[in-house]
Amino acid sequence: MQTILKTQNLCKYYGKNENEVKAVDHTNITVEKGEFTAIVGKSGSGKSTLLHLLGGLDYPTSGDVIIGGKNIFSLKEPELAAFRRRKIGFVFQSFNLITSINVWENIVLPIGLDNKKVDTAFIEDIIRVLSLNDKKHNMPNTLSGGQQQRVAIARALAAKPDIILADEPTGNLDSKTSLEVISLLKMSVKKYGQTLIMITHDEELAQMADRILSIEDGRVVEDSGKAVSERENND
Repeated sequence: MQTILKTQNLCKYYGKNENEVKAVDHTNITVEKGEFTAIVGKSGSGKSTLLHLLGGLDYPTSGDVIIGGKNIFSLKEPELAAFRRRKIGFVFQSFNLITSINVWENIVLPIGLDNKKVDTAFIEDIIRVLSLNDKKHNMPNTLSGGQQQRVAIARALAAKPDIILADEPTGNLDSKTSLEVISLLKMSVKKYGQTLIMITHDEELAQMADRILSIEDGRVVEDSGKAVSERENND
């Protein structure tokens, strides 16, 4: 197996002294290429903060995030922004679609921001896989929540990133639609050879992953892929 992402003593602290909060605390994880990893934990456990660090959306207090052998926090901000556009796809709970442009335009937007030519056949294939063929010219506000999330997934896949990061991607959906969306997301990343890391509080959805990381107080306390000891956490 090929390691695509790893963290080294990753920390994110807020506040100082007695008000200090350790949102992510010396977290060391390794994710293999093609793996579907779910990160679970209670509200406030640090799972969303961890995902934002993995995607370079926030800077750590200390430690490293290494993607494809590159320490992303060694990059300057413009380089990091370009790295995110090319290597990482994001799927958020709130869809984050632009309401003034149609479905197709939303999907190809990140490619245009990177001044790249749209691979029309590839985008058409994603749209077919996600059952959006008849919605290409629709505006986002004419779609159901499940359809909007499919568009968000298509947008995340469109630039052919190595990694998809999904932060509570079904948080605004009912249970039936949630299962459908995660099934589609899992199928899509497998079809296109990508790696999926998903934050969720839903244990049922987490069971669909290849591996589950449980987070408490900013630390990985359980890894379904291997045993995590207290000594490992403290190293």
